[in-house]
Amino acid sequence: MHSQWEPLHRWNRAFGDTALILLALAMALGPLAALFPRARGGLVWRRQVGIWAMMLALVHVVIILHAWVEWNLIRLFGFEYSPMFRRYIMHQHGFGLANAVGILALLFGLVLMLTSNDRSVRWLTPTVWHYLHRGAVTFWWLVVVHVGYFLFIHFLDVRRPMLEPNPLQWPFVMLIILVSSLRGAAFMLQWDQIRRSNNRQ
Repeated sequence: MHSQWEPLHRWNRAFGDTALILLALAMALGPLAALFPRARGGLVWRRQVGIWAMMLALVHVVIILHAWVEWNLIRLFGFEYSPMFRRYIMHQHGFGLANAVGILALLFGLVLMLTSNDRSVRWLTPTVWHYLHRGAVTFWWLVVVHVGYFLFIHFLDVRRPMLEPNPLQWPFVMLIILVSSLRGAAFMLQWDQIRRSNNRQ
């Protein structure tokens, strides 16, 4: 899929892409269970799938830190050192913003991953734990923005050689539509059930 890229970049994207797919699956399992009762058995895998998505995302981040920014964290935000000005200057505006969104998503995801266990449910209490983990939707959309930038925008910079469109652009769009449709349909079903229940009362 990415044979034209350097090996480390291929690994970086492979881990990132797989993390996205697992996260999409974790986000889809709940709506699937609400829409199709026979799919409720899959809910037992939601926690594990989410944890594995975060583990792969962490590998993705480590490859970027090691191979691209060389652990110089200011470069992660689009800055490069300029010998002319003898200081760091902004070199890639969108790169920095997209990575800031990615870091925010990573922090959010780490909180969700570290509390994805029975001990955390007991410690936080089920009510607080469920409130915290409803934030998975925010985590999902932060990841979507981060990935969308690198799929559709980053390589359009006039200072870069123009590349062929990433072949994963349309699968990414279809994945977003699928997850959003499932979640929207589950929301409408639950809303209708609650409304009918209230009307009967």
